[in-house]
Amino acid sequence: MRKYLWSAFLLLSAAQIFAQSPNERNSLSKNNLYIYWGWNWSSYSDSDINFKGSAYDIRLSDVRAQDRPTPFDVKTYFHPLHITNPQYNVRVGYFFKDRWDISFGVDHMKYVVNQNQTVVANGFISETGTAYDGTYDNAHVVIEPGFLQLEHTDGLNYVNFEVRKHTQLLKYKKIELNGQLGAGLGGYMPKTDASLLNFERNDDWHWAGFGAHVVTGLNLTFFQKFFLQSELKGGYINLPDIKTTASNKDGAKQKFLFSQINIVFGGIIKLHKGNKVKKSEEQSEVAEE
Repeated sequence: MRKYLWSAFLLLSAAQIFAQSPNERNSLSKNNLYIYWGWNWSSYSDSDINFKGSAYDIRLSDVRAQDRPTPFDVKTYFHPLHITNPQYNVRVGYFFKDRWDISFGVDHMKYVVNQNQTVVANGFISETGTAYDGTYDNAHVVIEPGFLQLEHTDGLNYVNFEVRKHTQLLKYKKIELNGQLGAGLGGYMPKTDASLLNFERNDDWHWAGFGAHVVTGLNLTFFQKFFLQSELKGGYINLPDIKTTASNKDGAKQKFLFSQINIVFGGIIKLHKGNKVKKSEEQSEVAEE
């Protein structure tokens, strides 16, 4: 699936590069402010996860994981008290010049290690009082309850900044079709739900690492006020400080890639009309002469 996402990313990017830039003020003009909300469907590459504590030091290789989208229900997705339950994206952006914006947002993803998968383990587990005590040298183990359950489900929160370049692809009366291409970086603050061996779990909010991404999208704007937008996003996640148990000495680390398909909707606020301000200044200068 990832190869199709990246093919679409390249096609959208090429379309924006060769598209013409509009001359009149529109939804992409300087001093516009926008905000959006929407939802994501995510996928992740396999990753090596290193668990280290006073009684263990073990690496699990090529661990598979998936997201956990909430089944669609109007009362969940649109109810003010429940809208943060699904995997969501929220962002506020400002056009600091025509066609260019800088924005701040949160991507609330969910990451769940698949149960009943067999992985390769290296390292040791000692004095835990479980059947998993021992030394592991390229040994095959099954991820199952009692050994490991690992989820970033409340969630894998990506707090990030972005810069995007926008291009008007088509315009018909009060409707605009715009493309965008951008990149960003930020930090990850997951609430990790981990059950490792017989240790007490730790599910506190915690800054666990950092990441970077690229994004492309198509935007359909109505009356320069409201829009619907689809996005393809992909990037890199590095989590060197995952909390796993109640002990501060215990933790895990992992690196992996992610991709997102996003559907969002939002609104545009024009802080002032730059062309009219400029024209007013010119008229004042003429009057003074």
